[in-house]
Amino acid sequence: MKKRGTSSVIKGSSIAFAGLSALALAVGAQAQQTLNIVSWGGAYTMSQQRAYHDPWMEQTGDEIINIDQSGNALAGLRSQSQAGNVTWDLVDMLPADAMIACAEGLIEPIDHDELLAEAPDGTPPSEDFIDGSLTECYIPQIVYSNIVAFNTGMFPEDDQPSTIEDVFDLENYPGQRALMRRPINNLEWALLADGVDHDDVYDMLETEEGIERAFAKLDTIKDHVIWWEEGAQPPQLLADREVAFASAYNGRIFDAMISENQPFEIIWDAQVFELDGWVVPAGKLDKVADYLYWATDTQRLADQARYISYGPARLSSSAEVSTHAEAGIDMAPHMPTYPENFATALQKDDEFWVDYLDELSQRFDAWLAQ
Repeated sequence: MKKRGTSSVIKGSSIAFAGLSALALAVGAQAQQTLNIVSWGGAYTMSQQRAYHDPWMEQTGDEIINIDQSGNALAGLRSQSQAGNVTWDLVDMLPADAMIACAEGLIEPIDHDELLAEAPDGTPPSEDFIDGSLTECYIPQIVYSNIVAFNTGMFPEDDQPSTIEDVFDLENYPGQRALMRRPINNLEWALLADGVDHDDVYDMLETEEGIERAFAKLDTIKDHVIWWEEGAQPPQLLADREVAFASAYNGRIFDAMISENQPFEIIWDAQVFELDGWVVPAGKLDKVADYLYWATDTQRLADQARYISYGPARLSSSAEVSTHAEAGIDMAPHMPTYPENFATALQKDDEFWVDYLDELSQRFDAWLAQ
């Protein structure tokens, strides 16, 4: 067992939080606090609420306030830091933004093997998370996917779209498309739909020829695109039949399919998968360390996968993933990493986007304005 100080909850890597001693619970009760946790909202925050927040609040008496600002988390951390008033205690952030925030000193470096729980068999965290996912200031939670989905009722039953090429095929698959208003994913999909090999996508995007080729492909559907900025928009646009296709986070579409019985289907071809996880604002580590230990252990990450179709970032969690908590369906086929879904997946290159995001965002905005 490890202790991190007299105010820490007593922990053990093989003991679930519900089994903590009365002494530990008493310590937790005396240290009741409010945690301002920033996340993405929607089905994703709900999965965190059910898997992490609710059990934690029940056991400790802490209050957790959800703040749906992850889409602007980097800018938010910068402004709070500059104002000398950091009110966020824990932030759910994408790896590329976390690299920038870490370099700017906005978030805490993490000693993963010291801070996080071991796997049930004693494997240290540094060996239990997906290879390469733990970085200096970053703790991954889930593997999720950027996909394109469609409303099945808008196409004949015997001719449903199934590839990324179909998304760009207005003749055979007419209708409006909804795409996120940013270059990430759109440029990758454009090149893949234009025949570029997966292994060559990011090399191409480092060249002027590749960039022009991607925008030329996007030109073919530009007049038929609604650009979205909030994760709740794509499922609604599909449900209202304002669009036939929509790019989205796979968990949002899954939630609409299962919870709302929407007639959606995911095109897994050319999914762009990435990690999502926690960063700790500078100066907040002591406040959130106990919660982080709890929320990133093997069982908690497996529990989250019972509420949303995102794969856990810990290897030891995968065997613990079972059925959906309410619908009772097997969650495995709905995971981005399910073999059939993963066959043509593209891993987002975070280092590429750290280097080129500003430049390509300017190019993208200028292209939109044309």
